[in-house]
Amino acid sequence: MEKLSYVSGVATQALSDQTIFAALEAAADKWPNQLAVISCAQDRQLTYRELYDVALNVAQNLEALGLERGERIGIWSPNNIEWLIAQYATACLGAILVNINPAYRRHELRFAIDKVECAFLILAERHLTSDYLAMMQELTPHLVDNVIPQKTVNCPSLRQLIVIGDGPFPPRVTGFSELLTSPSQPWTDTATRIASLQPEDPINIQFTSGTTGTPKGATLSHHNILNNGFFVGEKIALKTGDKICVPVPLYHCFGMVMANLAAVMHGACVVYPAPALNACATLEAISTHKCSALYGVPTMFVSFLQTLENDARKYDLSSLRTGIMAGSPCPINVMKQVIDKMNMDEITICYGMTETSPVSFQSSISDTLDRRVSTIGQVHPHVEVKIIDPDSGRTVPIGTQGELCTRGYSVMIGYWNDGDKTAEVIDRKGWMHTGDLAVLDTNGFGKITGRAKDMIIRGGENIYPLEIEEFFREHPKVADICVFGLPDKKYGEIVAAWVVPKSGTQLSEQDLREFCDNRIARYKIPAKFKFVDGFPMTVTGKVQKFVMREQMSDELGLAEIETA
Repeated sequence: MEKLSYVSGVATQALSDQTIFAALEAAADKWPNQLAVISCAQDRQLTYRELYDVALNVAQNLEALGLERGERIGIWSPNNIEWLIAQYATACLGAILVNINPAYRRHELRFAIDKVECAFLILAERHLTSDYLAMMQELTPHLVDNVIPQKTVNCPSLRQLIVIGDGPFPPRVTGFSELLTSPSQPWTDTATRIASLQPEDPINIQFTSGTTGTPKGATLSHHNILNNGFFVGEKIALKTGDKICVPVPLYHCFGMVMANLAAVMHGACVVYPAPALNACATLEAISTHKCSALYGVPTMFVSFLQTLENDARKYDLSSLRTGIMAGSPCPINVMKQVIDKMNMDEITICYGMTETSPVSFQSSISDTLDRRVSTIGQVHPHVEVKIIDPDSGRTVPIGTQGELCTRGYSVMIGYWNDGDKTAEVIDRKGWMHTGDLAVLDTNGFGKITGRAKDMIIRGGENIYPLEIEEFFREHPKVADICVFGLPDKKYGEIVAAWVVPKSGTQLSEQDLREFCDNRIARYKIPAKFKFVDGFPMTVTGKVQKFVMREQMSDELGLAEIETA
């Protein structure tokens, strides 16, 4: 009888029933003097006992400001020590932390806040060229200055801004540093409060990509992400005292779950090299703090390798042992170079999605080199996977391509306040339909072979073509537009657009780029534009984006990159 593409992850350890703050409390009791976090750019560090104490202070002070259990609190900031504190403080209070991309601008920020009705927003004062506080002053002046709100205000659910920075701040704004101090009325029932939180409670919302409509808020529980962090750490043999270098963004599951929560479950330390990706700062952090693990998307590792080759400085990477390359398809040649030149003999690949907390497949440090560079590894413990025929829904034979589906503890609660969209991806039997095409071999190793979803993954960032198309259709000279991905050696994919100008108008690439300024994140702006009279269509009138991709790739001399 033909073996079907179904596999259940082998579990030697039970799932944890802890909540996130309970896990931090346990770490503080077990490893009080172990470093929990080092923020290199801030020159700050905290032990597990210090992190527990300060997170508890922040939780109590947030409640004193009026934040209630179950309310949403956004965080719009690059990597810093305050991000980690906020993650545990909100988990302590039972408020739902909403991760907001630091690259977002007013248009996207307003959508995110309104979508999940954030009551509070923690934001950096500024980051790179962006003045976050100035943007909020323009978007919600009544929350920044003592001005009388208009009858109609932007972000009506938002009540309080909390700013990370040196200040001084405008009258209505609270500085994050104010929350670090001992509360005026400390809780007398902390243990009871923590015990009242349930592992299945929603605790985190992350905006995730799809192929239609606007971003959706994937809602994740303590149980989802704490267990996933634990098993990710197990796969790389993370141990007490290990240091994980984390140049990946914390607003992604990659940083927040696979690093922060993996660390707390194993007594390891997270090291944040810089607020944004900086290859030199990352390599310096590894050298200085003797990191044993390094995380990154493939483009980051390409940057590290180039820096090692071109920088005259000598970086000591002898402490590195393991790490994770994930976030987008991992080029096989890059994996081999990382193993050879960065002392990462035990590096692993992960596959997953935000909706699955995120990891469902991961290679192991004991896998052969060929397995680790050419596959996405095997299914995680306590997770089921099957490959189905997208048309019939039947499980296909081993070695046959089909759509990857996954089921288990890691599948999200659902999209926030969007039952219809949730039902489109999670079927009645609890299977999450990923939209990715994959193949399983006889030993349960997987390989992603394509994407059924029309999604672009640029350097680990998931990008919705339709969102960008709808944005550009607001331009008065754009009649129609199609957005798709092109293969790229550095980013895996880049964004490309075919644009049909309105009849009788003159439209230039410069016009379109100026239209994007401070309105959408830079990574979403097409790298390549082509002005056309129309799009290739099927006989039934459906746009053939694959034809555009192939034609433009040929014109530009681009080739697909071999990945796992």
